[in-house]
Amino acid sequence: MQPILTASQIKALDAYTIAHEPIVSIDLMERACRAFVAWFTERFNNSFTVGIVCGTGNNGGDGLGIARLLKEWGYPVRVWLVKGGAPESIDFKINLDRLKHLGGVQIDEITAAPECSIFSDEDILIDAIFGTGLSRPVEGVYTDVIACMNTARGTRVAVDLPSGFMADEPTTGPSVEARYTVSFQLPKLAFFFPSSFQYVGEWAVVDISLNKAFIRQAQTSHFFMDRNTARSLLRRRSKFDHKGNFGHALLVAGSLGKMGAAVLSARATLRSGVGLLTVHTPQAGISIVQTAVPEAMLSIDGHASVFAGAVQPERYTTIGIGPGLGKAPETVKAFHKLLENFPHPMVIDADALNILGENRELLHLVPKGSILTPHPKEFERLVGPWQNDFERLEKQKGLAAQLQSVVVLKGAFTSIAAPDGKTFFNPTGNPGMATGGSGDVLTGILTGLLAQRYDTLEGALLGVYLHGFAGDLGAWEKGMDSLIASDIVEFLSGAFARLGG
Repeated sequence: MQPILTASQIKALDAYTIAHEPIVSIDLMERACRAFVAWFTERFNNSFTVGIVCGTGNNGGDGLGIARLLKEWGYPVRVWLVKGGAPESIDFKINLDRLKHLGGVQIDEITAAPECSIFSDEDILIDAIFGTGLSRPVEGVYTDVIACMNTARGTRVAVDLPSGFMADEPTTGPSVEARYTVSFQLPKLAFFFPSSFQYVGEWAVVDISLNKAFIRQAQTSHFFMDRNTARSLLRRRSKFDHKGNFGHALLVAGSLGKMGAAVLSARATLRSGVGLLTVHTPQAGISIVQTAVPEAMLSIDGHASVFAGAVQPERYTTIGIGPGLGKAPETVKAFHKLLENFPHPMVIDADALNILGENRELLHLVPKGSILTPHPKEFERLVGPWQNDFERLEKQKGLAAQLQSVVVLKGAFTSIAAPDGKTFFNPTGNPGMATGGSGDVLTGILTGLLAQRYDTLEGALLGVYLHGFAGDLGAWEKGMDSLIASDIVEFLSGAFARLGG
């Protein structure tokens, strides 16, 4: 599990590393430059012309060190120094002297609004004006330079952080719009938000050997999941285990015309290792579920087309509810009764969430330790609108604390908020999973894991990771454009096998 630190913590991490390794700051900067260049040279050969736009602080010092190293690799390099009143750092001056001593690199200064055509000859434009130290929106000549960079034809690559972009708060001023961002040691919190993609683009983290003990002990409530953590959560089965050891799940899903959601969710529940599965279905779904999911048992509703009741919840380890459910008045009443009568953690998704959003008096009935899995629109129905993604994150944490449950907000880097305020971002998944039924599959996976008595948070972390991993395997085999929800179920067994191997 990788902690996500604030900009001020990263500054302290740099200082701690310098003091305790020990290493002088210019050598630590050289280490960062070499890590960036290693990433860069794997992706761009030296037939590309490279322009590097530097500020006068340490981010600019990084840019000058990168310019020197790329020149030594045979890249055609040109450098611009943006001088808008910010002081020159010591390491900036050292790297400027080193670059001048190397020779062969044109270095120009920008002190006033430039003609944007100055960047037009560069295939790649590296942004090294400001890093994480920026505390307010850019202004003056920096604004003009950033505007010119954003209209340049070259591919923009940001060093550590796009200039003007804020790591820990909403970006309100102009920012470089990078195609790639290469972050040193750790990702920044804002990288995980939808609104940031315009500025950050695709991001990567390069290891520059900052002090690991400091990172482990740093206080944070934000974390980035990794494969080792997911693997550690996955339980191994013993020789004498039987189906009774893996729980009995009830899936309340489907309505007339939406039985496919129930089928997808049921298949995913079974593929997640549940011992027994019962699907509660209206009468219209009997033949569909029995044919499509022969491994599942049925609980048959008295209503022909919707969920209207007749559930005996005491028989089940956990309940997953919502996929394809609909919001008929009978369904709202039946869901209300189920919440009153089932005290154990549930997985609540789709129309079950929409019912909660429209009947907020039911929220207090959600069993503690449940998992709610809204997509952004369903989440908005639960908590109301937000001004920016940082506010959305706080609302997610607030809902998890209010319900004493885990809230899984689906999307790229799906965020998983625990009741104690900790939030985890998931690395797996791809845009091919933006297809109908994908969320129903996740509901099934989480229901299967809760039925096996996984801890709620651990089950949510593992289930979200596996869901995305299966989607990645499916996309690799079939392509993102052709991926459908059934493929995620199909590749779930491979995700379990590879994670457990």
